[in-house]
Amino acid sequence: MMKFYKYHALGNDYLVLDPKDAAALPTEEEIIRICHRNFGLGSDGILYGPNPSETAQFGLRIINPDGSEAEKSGNGLRIFTRYLYDSGHVHTEAFTVDTLGGVVTCEISEGADSITVDMGRVTFGRDPQDSNAKTEETLQIKGVDYRVHIADIGNPHCVVSLENISPDLACEVGAALEVHPSFPKRTNVQFLKAIDRKNIQIEIWERGAGYTLASGSSSSAAAAVAHKLGLCDKDLTVHMPGGAIGIQIREDYAIRMTGPATRVAEMQFDPEALSYKAY
Repeated sequence: MMKFYKYHALGNDYLVLDPKDAAALPTEEEIIRICHRNFGLGSDGILYGPNPSETAQFGLRIINPDGSEAEKSGNGLRIFTRYLYDSGHVHTEAFTVDTLGGVVTCEISEGADSITVDMGRVTFGRDPQDSNAKTEETLQIKGVDYRVHIADIGNPHCVVSLENISPDLACEVGAALEVHPSFPKRTNVQFLKAIDRKNIQIEIWERGAGYTLASGSSSSAAAAVAHKLGLCDKDLTVHMPGGAIGIQIREDYAIRMTGPATRVAEMQFDPEALSYKAY
């Protein structure tokens, strides 16, 4: 038996696997089965931690449901923060977490109603070191040209600003953009609609996970692009199918994200599920 703790952040759900309950991360094939919504426990990924870190108080590995590893996840970090709080590792003081996408600072409110993560700085274009790098490109999907904006917050994002967005658009065009030849390592995709100066709406296709109800890193990237395009102010709310996240754009596009994380269950995964073969 393998013990998991299930949480969701605005419908984006993760399984936390504590190294004290599993000395090693499951294999890619096992992860795919564990995360499967019909043949496993069902989730948008696995958070493996807390792990030792030389640069932060806690280390975290973020695994997508296809078995690939993500550099950073805003919702995953809020969920991990909530787990650390629930398990007594942290209280309300700010602490640091080491991810593949960099070290972030997290803080949870008394009673765990709200979690704030300093996500790091958004950079634009394919080369963040090049101040003259092109931040906007035109990519063709099924004969249609889309103006896209390249952003990175420790993980890659492709933001498409449109007047009308929908889940169908995210599933069809987002899926194609994720694996577009111009993104050899694939990318997260957001379809952005500006509502007013303080509110934007996004639909999300997440690299390695597919259509997603909410995403913290996607909210951060989309908000930064919207502000860079002059569509919104520095303090705004990002609306997604699963709910809303507060974003504050600070100096040099450093992002502070605030939102909830909800405990769902403690779950035991039976190894029998790994041996089932679908015909």
